[in-house]
Amino acid sequence: MDEPRFELFSYWRTSATYRVRVALNLKGLQAKEHNINLDAGEQRSEAFLKINPMAAIPALIDRAPGQPSTPITQSQALLEFLDEIHPEPPLLPADPHGRARVRSLVAMLAADTHPLITPRIRKYLTTTAGFDDAAWRAWQIQWFTTGLQALEQRLINEPETGRFCHGDALTMADICLASIIAVARVFKIEVPDIPTVTRIMADCEKLEAFAKADPRKQVGAPAA
Repeated sequence: MDEPRFELFSYWRTSATYRVRVALNLKGLQAKEHNINLDAGEQRSEAFLKINPMAAIPALIDRAPGQPSTPITQSQALLEFLDEIHPEPPLLPADPHGRARVRSLVAMLAADTHPLITPRIRKYLTTTAGFDDAAWRAWQIQWFTTGLQALEQRLINEPETGRFCHGDALTMADICLASIIAVARVFKIEVPDIPTVTRIMADCEKLEAFAKADPRKQVGAPAA
């Protein structure tokens, strides 16, 4: 059997890695995963910092002949990269306004919400800012709630919302939405008053691409 085209540096529970896994699954692409244990600090090893000096995952290397071996980082860039090299099924709408709206929803989740609950934020808050476990959990609840309830308002009030975040076809916005919900579940956080978000997540989870990417099913995840 041929080796997968891609190498994916990942960790079981991360929201950003989940997004890339879903996109790979949707497009029928395979990746060999390298587990970077964030809890053990492996992202700060000398070897991994050569791959991503930000000490963050995911990172993807394209091993196809003739392709640059420079790692690609940042989940939003990776989603667009995968969509460009393998256009079916598309992860962005065809029209400019639709593409802009989807990218805006993606940014709300991947740029405004997710970065506030990453391990490096936790490390700073608990080692430098005096946060104990209760304060950290309150922080998580605050920013999961703020981000998802703001998204809910957009989905309710904007006519472009359909079965999914934008119309009736999956887009990057649905992948990013599902990634936030999936990780909130890992931390056992439930956000109230988000019926549209909950409905869309339920439709996403009916699809094998999302079910296979569930953090709880990945190598390294703790037993239920």
